[in-house]
Amino acid sequence: MPQRITTGFRALIDAAEREIETLAVEDAIALHGRGEVTFIDVRDVRELEREGRVPGAFHCPRGMLEFWLDPDSPYHKPVFAEDKRFVFFCAGGWRSALSAQTAQRMGLRPVAHVKGGFGAWRKAGGPVEAPGPKQPKEPKQPKEPKEPKEPKEPKEPKAKSS
Repeated sequence: MPQRITTGFRALIDAAEREIETLAVEDAIALHGRGEVTFIDVRDVRELEREGRVPGAFHCPRGMLEFWLDPDSPYHKPVFAEDKRFVFFCAGGWRSALSAQTAQRMGLRPVAHVKGGFGAWRKAGGPVEAPGPKQPKEPKQPKEPKEPKEPKEPKEPKAKSS
């Protein structure tokens, strides 16, 4: 039987935005650089490498959010224990709305997200650290050749008992 999705992504985002604070990009830019605010970038690392970063933003990939937030998790990040306001953003504002909702439901407060995300931030003239040159991967070092094994002596066939 084919799957039937009963709640679409748009409904999830709309519900999240009813629960959390959504900042206009101009308001978010005005908060940038204030010591009591931490910007949380939930984009994928490839997006950061391709598009650049908001200076000073903490990178928390969306897939690690719950684990990095929870102090009982072995993956907890101390930044989430600070007494700050947390402003989430992604590329376009969808993932950050869901991230801010999740963080707020887990107990992190106060939280908000940036409407339009990094795209709106850049378009509005917010500060951006340009992506650095892509670092070439270091070539793998060849493994040391193993010493050849000495051939084993052939086993004598077992004598059958009569």
